[in-house]
Amino acid sequence: MYLYHVGFEIIKDIDLKYGRKNADFGQGFYLSSDLDFSKKWARISKNKDTILNIYDLDLTDLKVLNFNGRNEDWFNYIYKNRNNYEDMYKDYDVVIGSIANDTIFDLYGILTSGLINNNIALKILSVGPSYTQIVIKSEKAKLKLKFIKYEILNKDDILKTKKEVKKDEEEYQNIVFSMLDDKIKNLIN
Repeated sequence: MYLYHVGFEIIKDIDLKYGRKNADFGQGFYLSSDLDFSKKWARISKNKDTILNIYDLDLTDLKVLNFNGRNEDWFNYIYKNRNNYEDMYKDYDVVIGSIANDTIFDLYGILTSGLINNNIALKILSVGPSYTQIVIKSEKAKLKLKFIKYEILNKDDILKTKKEVKKDEEEYQNIVFSMLDDKIKNLIN
C-alpha cells in the first residue's frame, strides 16, 4: 500500500508523538493513499521546499481499524478526539477512514450550541468527496512503514491546486449553509 505525506521535510523516520492528540484519529503519523488529495495539502514556504514523502505500508499482523464510510462510529471517534477525550482506539496499530472536512471545528461549535444534533452534523460531514487518511499509531506499525522516496513539489503546481481547493471549499460551504438555513427556517416556523 503506497502512502503519501506532504510537508517541508524529508521524513525517513517518523515520530508518532509529533502530531496533535486532538486530530481526527488521535495522535499518530497521518498519511493518505490518495496522491492527488495529498498534493492538495501542500503549502508553500519562502525558505523551504515542499516535500512529498512516499512510503509503503505492510498491514500484515497489525491491528487495523478501518472505518467503512462516514458513519456514526466514525463521527463519534472524531468528535471525541477533537474534544480531547481519551483515545478509545489507542490500542490499534493503524486507523483508516475518511478525512473530516476542515470546517469540522466550526461544525462542532454549531453542534455544541444545540442548533443541530449529531444526525444533522453527520449529514453535513457526508457532503462532498471522501478522502482517506491512514494513521500510524504504534511502534509496531511504524516498523512496517518503509520510506520509498521523496519528490519536491513544484510551487506553480501547488498554487494551481490551491485555486481548485478554494473552489471546492466554496461549493461545500454553500451546500452546508443551505442545509443550516433549512434547519434554522424549521426552528423558526
